[in-house]
Amino acid sequence: MQNIIRGKVFVLGDNIDTDQIIPAKFLSYNPSDPEERKYFGMYAMDGVPAGQSGLPDGTIRFVRPNEFKTDFAIVLGGKNFGCGSSREHAPLAIAEAGARVVLAEFYARIFFRNCVNGGYLVPCETVDRLVEITKTGDEMIVDIDQSLVTNLTRNTTHKLKPLGDVKPIIDAGGVFQYAREAGMLKSM
Repeated sequence: MQNIIRGKVFVLGDNIDTDQIIPAKFLSYNPSDPEERKYFGMYAMDGVPAGQSGLPDGTIRFVRPNEFKTDFAIVLGGKNFGCGSSREHAPLAIAEAGARVVLAEFYARIFFRNCVNGGYLVPCETVDRLVEITKTGDEMIVDIDQSLVTNLTRNTTHKLKPLGDVKPIIDAGGVFQYAREAGMLKSM
């Protein structure tokens, strides 16, 4: 895992659910097929209502039409990010689009675990309510080791809650790789 992540931020609101992150109609793609997996990135955040995407008119999309990758390395949500169904495709879609970290006040438990277990994204919890003082497109640096996020555009720095016991799993790239490295599973 990269411990310092720099890039543009895509700002969302509260209660972003997994069907907004990757609508069910796109779950027909096979995530184990590289040619189909990229479509999860193309349709990431496709169900987010325009008013939830930081801009009331929805003029900025997470992934531009007919593209597979986003311009945003960081996703910022409010409360209860990843609520709804337990689909593991939600963190996969965000990661497949090219984002590397999600910041939120708190997560739905299963979304958080899916991020960690699959090694898809780093799910950091914010201490402050950043969605009200950050705009989509702001340039940020997330320092995982120091548990800090710096908004370069607004010249502010805020604390993040430490990752704690999940950090070694994230560093390893997911729960199965962690188990292999710890000698819990045979290497293949």
